[in-house]
Amino acid sequence: MIGKKSITLQKYFDMETRVLNKENRDEISFISFIIPEFAAAYKMNVQKAYLYLKQYGGLDYLYENWWALHTDNPFWAVRDMFEICRQNGGLK
Repeated sequence: MIGKKSITLQKYFDMETRVLNKENRDEISFISFIIPEFAAAYKMNVQKAYLYLKQYGGLDYLYENWWALHTDNPFWAVRDMFEICRQNGGLK
């Protein structure tokens, strides 16, 4: 496995107030939008797409670069994630 990042909801919440800030809401919203887009583009179900992205580093790339990716056309974000996965041993 490429990425060892463990994402928990604690990352997103202010644990004292238990409230999401706007940037975290935007990040969650984009990630929950782009994974099904990736799945549709490569004819996978969403669960398989998530596992594929997780196994080959696409999910780490997404978490680290979501801010830049969300400003562009989803086509390019999906293409970038596929390329990252391919470079890390994913489908060619």
